[in-house]
Amino acid sequence: MNKSITLQAPQSAQELQDYYQFRWKMLRQPWHQPLGSEQDSLEQQACHRMIVINEQVVAVGRLHKSNQTNGQIRYMAVNENIQGQGLGKKIVKALEQEASKQGVTEITLKARESAVSFYEKLGYEVQGFSHLLYDEIRHITMTKTLTALKEHQTELAQELQNTWHNTIPMSKVMNLAISYYDQKSIVTHCDIAFNQNIHHTMFAGSIYTLATLTGWGWVYLQLNREKLTGDIVLADASIRYIKPIKGAAYATTSFTQASGKLSVLNKGKKARFTLSVNVMSGDKLAAVFKGIYVVIPVKTANK
Repeated sequence: MNKSITLQAPQSAQELQDYYQFRWKMLRQPWHQPLGSEQDSLEQQACHRMIVINEQVVAVGRLHKSNQTNGQIRYMAVNENIQGQGLGKKIVKALEQEASKQGVTEITLKARESAVSFYEKLGYEVQGFSHLLYDEIRHITMTKTLTALKEHQTELAQELQNTWHNTIPMSKVMNLAISYYDQKSIVTHCDIAFNQNIHHTMFAGSIYTLATLTGWGWVYLQLNREKLTGDIVLADASIRYIKPIKGAAYATTSFTQASGKLSVLNKGKKARFTLSVNVMSGDKLAAVFKGIYVVIPVKTANK
């Protein structure tokens, strides 16, 4: 019998229910903890991954950002009947990849003592005793330094980031950064603490700025890609705020969210670029920005 195996983020209400039910069954029920104890206050701002075999959840894990460049993996669990088949490793690698895309450079986790060797094989280093859960389960603090994903265009991203910080003071104050660019999509992020209001959610203005500059940056990178030059201006824009952002946010856009031809710049004409940017909080869409950017040929701009 062929197995249907998927590694995914839970999306629907039923998938989330199955995900949390499995987490409770594996990590809380054996210690007589009530339903609900498998969740905490960071669920809505976290990234969740699960492996499903024949519609049954068999492995789970969660990532959340502690600050702009640090993340934590929690709630790792694999069905005891199929442990040793690499499913836990797949979950960790998926969470690490997501963390790297969001600008995380160091992962921390609190491993049960029995799982320390598993994490050591994945490159995590023991830092010392963390805590005792339910007066019997020893946890050990472990960390791992992440490197940029191999497809990330580091030099181009750094060039754009320097351009922002040198010419747009607000971007530097927000510590706006590009954590992922592979010529197909871009991911940006900013400092968590600076961009929070008195309600401990992200300023609407910071969300708008993050989205606007992500779109501007995408156009800048496409100009670079096609070896063209021009002055980029935002001609029109709108944003729809969907949910408050507690904790970290990141913005992303890609070829599938953009349209426009830059080649007209070679004819001395203005180029028009339309795109949308998604601002995310964990796995959840928090805002959608739509912008029209105009690229003015340098010779036209200098007249």
